[in-house]
Amino acid sequence: MTPPVVLSIAGTDSGGAAGLAADLATFAALGVHGACVVTAVTAQDTTGVRAVHAVPLDIVAAQLEAVLVDLPVAVVKTGMLADPAVVRLVAERCAHLPLVVDPVLRATTGARLADSDVLQAYRDDLLPAASVVTPNVAEAAVLLGRYAEPDHLAADLAGCGPAVVVTGGDAGTGDCVDWLAVPGHAPEPLSHPRVPTGNDHGTGCTFSAALAVGLLPEHPPKPPAHTAGPRSGPALDRLRWIVRQAAAFTAAQLRISSSWDLGRGRGPIAHLTSPTTTAHITTGGTR
Repeated sequence: MTPPVVLSIAGTDSGGAAGLAADLATFAALGVHGACVVTAVTAQDTTGVRAVHAVPLDIVAAQLEAVLVDLPVAVVKTGMLADPAVVRLVAERCAHLPLVVDPVLRATTGARLADSDVLQAYRDDLLPAASVVTPNVAEAAVLLGRYAEPDHLAADLAGCGPAVVVTGGDAGTGDCVDWLAVPGHAPEPLSHPRVPTGNDHGTGCTFSAALAVGLLPEHPPKPPAHTAGPRSGPALDRLRWIVRQAAAFTAAQLRISSSWDLGRGRGPIAHLTSPTTTAHITTGGTR
């Protein structure tokens, strides 16, 4: 059977952990064909980002046009967008498709990857065009220009139009808590077990890529039965299920890499897969 197509618009990671490397590996693991548009070339390893070369706007536009004209793209996922004009281009050309925005504003190692002009373009153009936005707490605060509790950040970003998942796996102990907010509904916590590991570079990319696959109309497992209540509804039930499945896939990859010894810093999340890990999201199985 011909696979559906998901497009990643993102940067490279020379260490093979994040960006397009994570996106394409996740797409393949979950049974879809991944296309790509390169927005930036980075020189980075597990200790940090050494250099960033933004791909010129006309080359980004040419890549995007080539993919959209030739392939039946069903979902678009963004990562690092290093130029405000590129942010606006993506918003204009991809607003008609389900669009998952992973606002890659800082590397796992702490390096800043977006300036004030890029942030403004996110706020003005990309967030209103997005279907789902998946920042961590720090990225959500940067997008809003203020710090607050994660549930408040999620609610405020949802006020811009998209559904929002503020991920909570960056720090702390105990379970991870992601905050899901949808316009018109109060934010709700979605918890899942934390995987203790220092090999987590590329986690956010992997999660958002898995979530993008879940948005494919023919791909996600059947959501649980409708539950009465003010937060329930077919769209929200389905999104909640997709978020949980993406988190479960990401946790399975972190468990694989937890014992690895790669690099001198924060090692990569695993891009290895097995039938056990991929079946969890593609069939809706439990672990």
